[in-house]
Amino acid sequence: MIKMTLKTTVAGAALVLAAGVAQAEKWDMPMAYAASNYHSEMGVVFADKVRDYTGGEIDITVHPGGSLFKGGEIKRAVQTGQAPIGERFMSAHANEEPLLGWDNLPFLATTYAENDKLWSVAKDKVNAALADQNLVTLYTCPWPGQGFYFNKEVTSSEDTQGVKFRSYNTATATFAEELGMIPVQVEAAELSQALATGVAEAFISSGSTGYDRKVWEQLSHYYKVNAWLPRNYVMVNKQVWDGLSAETQGAIQKAADETGTACAAKSEELANWYFEQLEANGMTVADAGPEFLAELQAIGAKMTDDWLASAGEDGQAIVDAFKAN
Repeated sequence: MIKMTLKTTVAGAALVLAAGVAQAEKWDMPMAYAASNYHSEMGVVFADKVRDYTGGEIDITVHPGGSLFKGGEIKRAVQTGQAPIGERFMSAHANEEPLLGWDNLPFLATTYAENDKLWSVAKDKVNAALADQNLVTLYTCPWPGQGFYFNKEVTSSEDTQGVKFRSYNTATATFAEELGMIPVQVEAAELSQALATGVAEAFISSGSTGYDRKVWEQLSHYYKVNAWLPRNYVMVNKQVWDGLSAETQGAIQKAADETGTACAAKSEELANWYFEQLEANGMTVADAGPEFLAELQAIGAKMTDDWLASAGEDGQAIVDAFKAN
């Protein structure tokens, strides 16, 4: 009798377990950057944590390198439910919602600590704007500071006239135009081909992108400017999120909080290492010269004024709160 009860209990547990596995939600998570990039690697860490913390209820498969949706398609895919979750460069959407360009204000927050402070005062307003677009932010992660890549020595805007410049958002396109360059929209996954074919000849980004794309094969100089530290964000479809139990939401958010912290630490750890790798592969890595830097700072001041005009009261509140602390 005891044996039969034990067998019945085990069989019942097996049925419950099987039912739980059968009901696991499969989530595809498109990401724009190479599998070897730390953002993508942290996406895998996040997926593993979610699987663990939800007891297998949510099973996320990461698709890096724009393999499922191209970078420019990811936000729309998540908004419309084509994918329940995804990662994208936040300021890539500043043309849709100016507030999302909060992290592209040149020379405002140029260190990791300052960038964290800026995000802390911006996130409530930014997340509210994203919620209006059917998105919930799970975590964000900064890139290292942004600098300029060229295929020649550059000491001022006299050297940049007519250069085809890869832009990734409105801020970078503005920089290009102010320096007499021609902005060309190119996703990170397509950057190597664009440089190889002459579609683009220069760009602004972190050391990470240059390393990932082996840009030393086409370019010769990197100028450290540290203009801003932009952020990627992992977003989930709001309807999907609202359909989860509070317990599941808590488990996913726990995974997100831990991953965001680890990702930021990894970014800071790698920042100088990327410069070393660029130099090791033959590139000249240097601080921007005084004339070029002065021009960039003047452009940056104008860009900040333009952003404040477009972002309105919320944008001004973010900058005021940042400067007040």
